[in-house]
Amino acid sequence: MDKPVKMKLKKGDEVLVIAGKDRGKRGQILKVSPTNNRVIVAGINMIKKATKPNPQTGAEGGIVTKEASIHASNVMLVDPATQKPTRKRPVLAV
Repeated sequence: MDKPVKMKLKKGDEVLVIAGKDRGKRGQILKVSPTNNRVIVAGINMIKKATKPNPQTGAEGGIVTKEASIHASNVMLVDPATQKPTRKRPVLAV
């Protein structure tokens, strides 16, 4: 198992995708995985997954569209005050 990496990104942060098929899009972080150094961003890296019906849970089968993870180096934090991408976590004035 990989050693967890200290990440500057947190759940709820707004990020800008800087590499990949969704380059230029913005979204909010839904989940952070420090062991894999990956994040899941709302509306970014959408995949289609076929699911089987499960009568025990009442889930219907079909094709489900959901977000897949993206490497943390491919996103950049957006400063909430200026709405521009930044490398550092902005310090909020009290």
